[in-house]
Amino acid sequence: MADRDLYEQEEIYSKVVRAGRRTYFFDVRSTKADDYYLTITESKKFTNDDGSFHFKKHKIYLYKEDFAEFTETLDDMVSYVLKHKGEEVISDRHQSDYKREETPVDAPQTETETSSASSFTDVSFDDI
Repeated sequence: MADRDLYEQEEIYSKVVRAGRRTYFFDVRSTKADDYYLTITESKKFTNDDGSFHFKKHKIYLYKEDFAEFTETLDDMVSYVLKHKGEEVISDRHQSDYKREETPVDAPQTETETSSASSFTDVSFDDI
């Protein structure tokens, strides 16, 4: 009987978003007091060297008292990204013709680039 109650609590309402190696699960669940809350689970597939695979999961619990602020912040962040970068995916993982802009050899380096470059030991790759 307890197992059936637990099963019913977990199956209140669910949606799945598949995104490449990631899958997002949105689940409405019930508290012991029979109030609802939301869980968002990210499941990411990893392949081992031997061809077997495993999943890593990360979960967020979101309660009703936080819905308004969470939704407002999420909307704000999504709007910011779309306003500044548009909807086109720019990534070497998503576009086979993606070319990262390279700094020309004769371009002046910033102070950060100069100081970080000088902190490395001189290495010669002639032996390789």
